[in-house]
Amino acid sequence: MLSYNDLKKGTLFVWNGEPYEVLEYNFSRMQQRKPVAQTKIRNLKTGTVSSQTFKTSDAFDALEIEKRPVVFIFCNRGQCTFHSAGNSSERFILSQDILGGKEKYMKPKEEIVARYIPTHSGESELLDIVVPIKVDLMVTEAPPAVRGNTAQGGLKQVVLETGLVLNVPLFVNSGDTLRINTESGEYVERVSK
Repeated sequence: MLSYNDLKKGTLFVWNGEPYEVLEYNFSRMQQRKPVAQTKIRNLKTGTVSSQTFKTSDAFDALEIEKRPVVFIFCNRGQCTFHSAGNSSERFILSQDILGGKEKYMKPKEEIVARYIPTHSGESELLDIVVPIKVDLMVTEAPPAVRGNTAQGGLKQVVLETGLVLNVPLFVNSGDTLRINTESGEYVERVSK
């Protein structure tokens, strides 16, 4: 059993019969009031994100998960296709709503992790896909920096190989490989020119 104190960022738990992941956690104690946990949680089945406040009396079951390697193939019309690592004939499809924007950090033929939960029948049900915290992606479109405009450390928008549009420093050019933080969606560093 988990208490409201255990709901740190990344914690998986069951609430009202549904699997959730904690995205944000803030402990709050006001004068002469009982302490509460203010959270932002994501339903792992539907992908919906909501804000929820939990009290000291709230208790939760820990979510048991199984991780399996899968390979990303492609996305089309709001659906993303994957196959099990080592078995390309075992394909499955996930809605982009459930992925919650993670498809912008995945390259075709790239191996990633899928999370499954056991069901009452003994089978496993696919929950979601986990991308690494940092990924390296190549810039496909970048406007040129204006000469003399780089001293202030300005930003420009570039398009990466997955279609992600990102604000980056002016010195980044088309063909560069960038390291991106998938949690914040921000540029970290240029890996190679």
